[in-house]
Amino acid sequence: MTDLPPDEALPTPAQTPAETAAEGESEAKAEVGVGPWEGELPDGDHWDPDLLADGDRRNVLDKYRYWKHEAIVAELDSRRHEFHIAIENWQHDLNIGTVVRTANAFLAKEVHIIGRRRWNRRGAMVTDRYQHVRHHPTVEDFVTWAEGEGLAIIGIDIFPDSVPLETYELPEKCVLVFGQEGPGLTPEVHDAAVATLSIEQFGSTRSINAASAAAIAMHAWVRRHVFQQHI
Repeated sequence: MTDLPPDEALPTPAQTPAETAAEGESEAKAEVGVGPWEGELPDGDHWDPDLLADGDRRNVLDKYRYWKHEAIVAELDSRRHEFHIAIENWQHDLNIGTVVRTANAFLAKEVHIIGRRRWNRRGAMVTDRYQHVRHHPTVEDFVTWAEGEGLAIIGIDIFPDSVPLETYELPEKCVLVFGQEGPGLTPEVHDAAVATLSIEQFGSTRSINAASAAAIAMHAWVRRHVFQQHI
């Protein structure tokens, strides 16, 4: 045990100039977005005057920096993909926010919430502002809508009649439906689906997280219909 005073017992080594610079560089890199526009202001109705003046710290691609929110949505709407995403929400599933964020990343046409209207938006990271989200109070309402739009209902879950996603030819116009974390798809959705697909797994767990499954299924659609990668 030392007799030195507390402030001398464990001296803090002095930082080298390189270490100090590295800390400053790390802090600079942590800053998100861009500051106020520098130079002559650009022309165009899509620019947001407030963002140009104050900077843009939103979670958007660089090409959308300083754009008005409605201008970004309009540009995305001009090229959205033909698949939709639906997720059942009977127990306030915490995965929904992450599913919405992933749907935005893969540019889904719409996200559909079946069941409870309220859902946890934390995982969406504000991407729901750029993604169309539609609510259906019942499975029957959702199925009626999908049939009216000519969309194939594709369930993603593990059932005795499920076929592997990896070998299934996903239709271009479809809605991929995911169940509540835990119980999975309800029997009503299972019955309404033209096919139920499972994701091949190789470990000990019986199933994977619903948000992870949604990302895998969306990417499978993108590989098939954007990159033309056939089964």
